[in-house]
Amino acid sequence: MAFEPPQRLVKALGETYGDAAAAEWLGKLPGLADQVLDHASLDAERVLAPGGRSSLVVLVRRSDGSPAALKIAPPFSRPEREREALAHWNGWGAALLLDEVEGTGAGALVLERLHHEVSLRSLPEAKALLEAAGTVRKLWVDPPAEHGFETVTERTARQAEAMRPHLSDAATGELTAAALAAREELVAGGAETLLLHGNFRQGKVLAGDRAPWLAVGPEPLVGERAYDLARLVRDRVEDLVAASSGASAARRRVNKLADSLDLDRDRLHGWTLFRAVESGTRALAAGRRQEAELLLEFASWL
Repeated sequence: MAFEPPQRLVKALGETYGDAAAAEWLGKLPGLADQVLDHASLDAERVLAPGGRSSLVVLVRRSDGSPAALKIAPPFSRPEREREALAHWNGWGAALLLDEVEGTGAGALVLERLHHEVSLRSLPEAKALLEAAGTVRKLWVDPPAEHGFETVTERTARQAEAMRPHLSDAATGELTAAALAAREELVAGGAETLLLHGNFRQGKVLAGDRAPWLAVGPEPLVGERAYDLARLVRDRVEDLVAASSGASAARRRVNKLADSLDLDRDRLHGWTLFRAVESGTRALAAGRRQEAELLLEFASWL
């Protein structure tokens, strides 16, 4: 079958890793996909579209006829870290890692097939947040010994450097300064060293057969739970911005989620601010102005 990468993947890889690196890997992708399928004795059904932003996902059948999902990611996205996290969780709160395809030079994982068309975003907001909280708490475990995961401090240090040029911008300078100050205070006082999903939100939790809801697509790192929960706080940000009570609703959501998972409200508030401004300034730099405006308006309410 033809392995035409979905446009969402093409665009996201170019924005994140640069057009040259993305184009080089995408050019090799059809051959890599054929090689992986043959090596792992998998029969392809179809490419999942619009799919993810960091990997090609192909719905497949294993040699025994059972359904699975094949995920092929570029080496510069460090797919080995996702493999390590999924193996450590071993299906507890997350999709089960069925096999790692070795010997092909591709970052390829064979995963439990979930119902990709049904995420927590299909539920009413209150129910979605409740199920999300129940799912993410399962993922917060001690990391494996001798792990290679980066820390929250390390990841956010890189992000903070990329944000600094926005300090001189009249439209974003004040918010960026507040976000960077919040990060400095947070990393100075963080003590937790738990394994985190890294990109947890409603769209990353899919319906399953083995369990009602399971997380997918981790960008794992080690640190405090409040960092992991901060991305979830701004889910459905477009609805919050459109609502007349959006500002107060956003602040209530911070408090409600913090209380439901026994987290410090101030730390969740701080990480929510930092992550919203970081995403907003990154979207602005990539030319996604509408997305940037939504995120920065949300951040201004905090």
